[in-house]
Amino acid sequence: MKKDTLIATTGRNPEFTHGSVNTPVYHTSTVTFDTVKDMKRAIARRHQGVPYYGRRGNPTTFALEQAMCDLEGADGCYLYPSGLAAITGAILSFIKAGDHILIADGVYEPTRGLADKVLLRMGVEVSYFDPLIGAGIADLIRENTRIVFVESPCSLTMEIIDIPAITKAAHARDVLVMMDNTWGTPLHFKPFDHGVDFSIHAATKYIVGHSDAMLGTVSTRKQYCEQLFNMSYQLGYCAAPDDAYLALRGIRTLKLRLKQHEENALTVAHWLKDRPEVAEVRHPAFETCPGHDIFKRDFTGGNGLFSMILKDGNEAAVTAFLESLHHFKMGFSWGGYESLILPYYGIDKNRSATGWQAPGPLIRLHIGLEDPQDLITDLAQGLAAFNDVT
Repeated sequence: MKKDTLIATTGRNPEFTHGSVNTPVYHTSTVTFDTVKDMKRAIARRHQGVPYYGRRGNPTTFALEQAMCDLEGADGCYLYPSGLAAITGAILSFIKAGDHILIADGVYEPTRGLADKVLLRMGVEVSYFDPLIGAGIADLIRENTRIVFVESPCSLTMEIIDIPAITKAAHARDVLVMMDNTWGTPLHFKPFDHGVDFSIHAATKYIVGHSDAMLGTVSTRKQYCEQLFNMSYQLGYCAAPDDAYLALRGIRTLKLRLKQHEENALTVAHWLKDRPEVAEVRHPAFETCPGHDIFKRDFTGGNGLFSMILKDGNEAAVTAFLESLHHFKMGFSWGGYESLILPYYGIDKNRSATGWQAPGPLIRLHIGLEDPQDLITDLAQGLAAFNDVT
């Protein structure tokens, strides 16, 4: 089945839709049975799209899980109420006190918070590694290492990780590899083709695509499904059917939206690259971005998220720049249809394996679906305000 057809048809099995084009929203807590036989059958098939209790899922959530498996080539998927919940559920399902986990130094800040504030307290050893280490990860694997956790590109600084090299080294020592694939999406990076064991998404971002739902997913291989599903259930994780419905709707236009996000972002990024106020643009498609060759090799496309580093660290000037913008709003997310912008100071404080030196703050931009010339005009007048203060 071609990609476009799969996007349009996945998750629409008759047992979920009952003839509707879209899977209905099932608001379900209690599922009732007329016979003991029916109840036992439902319990036995709880991971096969048969509901028996609301927290175990319903046709709406089952449809989204099936869609994610189809898009990523996974054997099973579990839904969570947020991206961080998905990361937490995946890690806690396969680690215990006394184990060791390796985490890429540039991961999403809440992932680092989970490691430093929760895993360490549980007696799990945590080490961070240079995102550009590649096969060198083998030297950091210990006897008690259970998981290597990666995110590519890294959340703010956009380094591209050599996933195949990481997975090869990890699997040689029976270590699991978990990947936050939110930036790559199920369309532009295929984690299981590159050896990843668990693909994690903040579906809040591009999968939902409209900034109106919180959702996370973890897709995995057959041998890990039972342990992931059972532990996540015991931890109390479940996703709202309304949010699953919005994610299913978002999937139908994912390819089209990503194409426009990518085109708009490249237009804006190339304009910013030549601005005198900008020291560097961190966009994976740029040759100057760390790991660019790996991006060209492993990814089939980009999206709207990238960063730039300013030459000047004057906080008053940065504030003037941000507060003068009209189309860009400050907001702690991305992946919706709107453009967003956020400043980041002190990135070095969240680095332990690698340093970070820059002349000014890093500015993360998410380029939405507005006309890119309007966005450029907005940034130009914002940078004029920046210059007026500096």
